[in-house]
Amino acid sequence: MSVQFGRWNFEGEPPAPGYINKVSTLLAPYGPDGTQAYSKGGIDLLYGAFHTTKESHRETQPLISPSGAVITWDGRLDNRQELIRDLVAFVTSASTDVDIVAAAYDSWGPRCFARLIGDWALSIWNPDTLSLFLAKDFIGTRHLYYSLDNNQITWSTILDPLVLFASKTFAICEEYIAGWLSQVPSAHLTPFARIKAVPASSYVLVRPPQHGVAPTVSKYWDFDPSKKIRYRTNVEYEEHFRAVFAEAVRRTLRSDRPVLAELSGGMDSSSIVCMADSSIARGKAETPRLDTISWFDDSVPEYDERSRFTKVEEKRGRAGWHIDLGSLTNDASEQVSLGCDLGGDRLEILPSLDWGPRKFSEEYAACMTSQGHRVTLSGFGGEQPTGGGAIPTPTLELLNLLARGRFLRLSHQLKAWAARMRQPRRSLLWKAVHEFLPVVFLTLPEELRPPGWFDSHFIRRNHAALCRYPSRTKLFGPLPSFQKHLSVLDCERRLIAHCALHSNLLREIRFPFLDRDFREFAYAIPWEQIVGVGQRRSLMRRALVDIVPDELLNRKHRTPISEDLRKGRSTEWLGLVEADQMVCRALRIIEPDRFKQALQKAQSDQEASINLLTRALTLESWLRQMVNRGVLTIPTFTRKPCPSMVKTASQPPVRTNSSAS
Repeated sequence: MSVQFGRWNFEGEPPAPGYINKVSTLLAPYGPDGTQAYSKGGIDLLYGAFHTTKESHRETQPLISPSGAVITWDGRLDNRQELIRDLVAFVTSASTDVDIVAAAYDSWGPRCFARLIGDWALSIWNPDTLSLFLAKDFIGTRHLYYSLDNNQITWSTILDPLVLFASKTFAICEEYIAGWLSQVPSAHLTPFARIKAVPASSYVLVRPPQHGVAPTVSKYWDFDPSKKIRYRTNVEYEEHFRAVFAEAVRRTLRSDRPVLAELSGGMDSSSIVCMADSSIARGKAETPRLDTISWFDDSVPEYDERSRFTKVEEKRGRAGWHIDLGSLTNDASEQVSLGCDLGGDRLEILPSLDWGPRKFSEEYAACMTSQGHRVTLSGFGGEQPTGGGAIPTPTLELLNLLARGRFLRLSHQLKAWAARMRQPRRSLLWKAVHEFLPVVFLTLPEELRPPGWFDSHFIRRNHAALCRYPSRTKLFGPLPSFQKHLSVLDCERRLIAHCALHSNLLREIRFPFLDRDFREFAYAIPWEQIVGVGQRRSLMRRALVDIVPDELLNRKHRTPISEDLRKGRSTEWLGLVEADQMVCRALRIIEPDRFKQALQKAQSDQEASINLLTRALTLESWLRQMVNRGVLTIPTFTRKPCPSMVKTASQPPVRTNSSAS
């Protein structure tokens, strides 16, 4: 994942002395293969290379296209051959990805963005029209932030230079904070009010203010709800699934080095590894080798993964790299400071809550370094398009039938599902109809409700963000299943947008289940193919027979580790903070008396949300760090020495679909 940085002063003024050198030094760890620069007429660009394909070694960036456009590109083109055929007069099979992108822009202008399939982010400066395009792929796998004021715009893959070298303090973005507390901030936001992220599947167009045209954010592509794929037989759906999934995996294997796949006992990661092996065996993959990395914790019998991922290793005839989480989390030396001196001189630009011990990252990095890996494959994103879930339900199928007025079919399927689930038909139908009610009438699950120790005004201002942006299913318009797909996609975009890059674990993470063509297929087929009566992941299971071991295909859904299994961790650190002195109080995020009561309940092992309290105190630590370093302005906050807040990292990395499914 290469890095890019740019600064455009609208008046043509050069940056302050030493500014570019400071930025270059900051970005250097993220671009180990060399940094290149461009400077002319108020435009300053930096590009730090991180090569992952054979073509990338021949790239020269920033690139000046034949039309004079100056381009920086961080990405991987998955439809290279298709674009080469369409641009045959300008590029060849030997052309680099950025050469193809330049030819596409010169030929089609911003309309080219919709035709670039893969993981990417780019900037295009056009000196003829005095315009700047910042764009990202449809899912937003690459980061690209920008800060705009009256005199200039600055953009970067890494948020740090936009904050540290801005020569000003920032106001906090309250909606981001609310979203972070609920785990999923909006993808286009950052903690800083005047710094935004380029949205997925969109481009930002900037022109000088004197042109009288305000910056615009435009969506260049979206899924088509009218696209339908219908076959006569199940076999045709299965063949299509195998073909599109195989292509999605093959694309992510494009690397000039061995690729490392995260392998758990779940169906998603296992399917990726098995399909990758099939592609490599048929000579369809551009990688010398596929390795795997797995982790396990025998101290949690409810989460037995080792017996399952070894089934995949047996099938491929090779063992992977194993990390024993139990031995790491039992290390008494694992202490993480949450005080204002967090990380010593290191400034954490984004608040983060890393549940995993530091040694886990060290072992992961050691695995990658020892084998020369730069690319990892993740199973994140496989749940929704393939019909995952703890218990298959008829809700989406019934909603589709209701929305299309297919009442005879509705009656038949309702009877079948009721018999399978042993529930009354009336109950199943009501659960489906309930989804059509406006959001204000929906009852949120307990875990999504803001706790009582939040300030009431903060809740009112940011209710949607605190409740993870709930949405209702509309009766008219796209099929309810299509609406659900897009709702989950939005959440996936938010999760990816706030996964910070780390220079001590440099890697390019690729997500086969987020492939655009795979998603288009999944969104266009009937929902009853994805989830059959009482059958979760019906199509996926049928399509991958003889590819994935039967033990994995037929395993029951893995139950997430409950809060009860985590109660062994220390709560002493909860009392090491004075609620009256908190920055969160100055920002009117918490109500101090009720927050203090919640801390006391947690310490006495009474019912309390330990996870949310942890997030609040982590946020508090980060806010103090930002204020003490002069990055944030907090009204009425007095800089006082902040008390030490320490937690024991006695819990393994959070099991999410990104690596454990």
